Amino acid sequence: MEIAVVVIGDELLIGQVVDTNSGDIARMVAPAGWTVRCVTTVHDDAAAIREAIDDAMSKADIVLTTGGLGPTKDDITKATLRDIFGGEMVLDRGVLNHVKDVFKRRGLNMNRLTESQAMVPDSCKVIHNELGTAPVMWFERDGKVLVSMPGVPFETRYAMRHEVLPRLLERFADRSVIEHRTLVLVDITESDLAERIASWEDSLPAHLHLAYLPQAGYIRLRIDGMGRDRGALCRELDEAVEWLCRNLNVHVLATEDSTPEQLLTGELKRLGRTFATAESCTGGNIAHRMTMLAGVSEVFQGGVVSYSNEVKAGVLGVDRSVIEANGAVSEQVASQMASGACRKLGADCAVATSGIAGPSGGSADKPVGMVCMAFAMPEGVHTETFRFPGDRGRVIDRASTMALIRMVQWLRKESVR
Repeated sequence: MEIAVVVIGDELLIGQVVDTNSGDIARMVAPAGWTVRCVTTVHDDAAAIREAIDDAMSKADIVLTTGGLGPTKDDITKATLRDIFGGEMVLDRGVLNHVKDVFKRRGLNMNRLTESQAMVPDSCKVIHNELGTAPVMWFERDGKVLVSMPGVPFETRYAMRHEVLPRLLERFADRSVIEHRTLVLVDITESDLAERIASWEDSLPAHLHLAYLPQAGYIRLRIDGMGRDRGALCRELDEAVEWLCRNLNVHVLATEDSTPEQLLTGELKRLGRTFATAESCTGGNIAHRMTMLAGVSEVFQGGVVSYSNEVKAGVLGVDRSVIEANGAVSEQVASQMASGACRKLGADCAVATSGIAGPSGGSADKPVGMVCMAFAMPEGVHTETFRFPGDRGRVIDRASTMALIRMVQWLRKESVR
């Protein structure tokens, strides 16, 4: 099943707001084997909206729109949909009572514009918007469905996940079974990966196919399958995963769709170890990514952002003579930072980063993008130096990802010795 998405709003076209709704929609429909065929962004203009919707409905059986449902004059999506699908604007008592309840809970006063949220075309079916005041509207024509949702991302995600998608799956149900398997691969380029498995990929049956999903520092390789027999399909996919693991071996970090921070948290829990960070160039980004995970308090002790040499020495106990002899960006300093984090924060393991994120500050010996890392654990401290391309943000992101990945790898190596 193919879906067309129409994203509405002047603020999107001038770059004031970034569209995240279309990506969220694509991710939510993918497990059903559905795909987003096209995404069209239009400004708040009736003719433009109508043209985009007509084009979308000519391409897909399902059209999802976001935005333009507010109470102000520039939000004209509702009126345009009435013109497209016909009917009259009527007062929906359910929506009105919900809007009143929302404003009462927030301690706000309603006005006429707010009350106008309850006016909807009688050609639509209203779907409750739990998190906002703009109703979700379901239209049908010639066997096709258009669903209009608010543009506020958290409202769209909630409505899509809990209200819209279940109804769409029921409306367009078929008996096909969809299954996925995902591997996380490291230390290999996308082109090298494609070349190494080319003949195997070419031999896959038509109902199985691969999706290469490169991230900063690793690759997610997803195997999608569709069939009628779930058991048989799962066996095929599991055999495919086994083949990939045998032939890619050391490059396989995980056979589940997890982020590096999720994998590290799982590894620490498995081993019963605690973890800390000592970050210079990554500025706390590794700790941030860890603490975005629920339940990480079981293993994560904390972090020190030791950006200056004074903090490296005064807080983490790095020997000043080592800094003077080797420079702050060195494996020797990173090693003492990691050990200091374990000691200061009472952790079993720690990662440290010290580097040059740029855009300035580099030299011939230590260019921009150079990052020294250390990985401390009871068995010892391991160090490694990397060179990451890109601007400051990309260097920080890639360094953070690599630090998490290497920590997972070192924990696994040490645990089997």
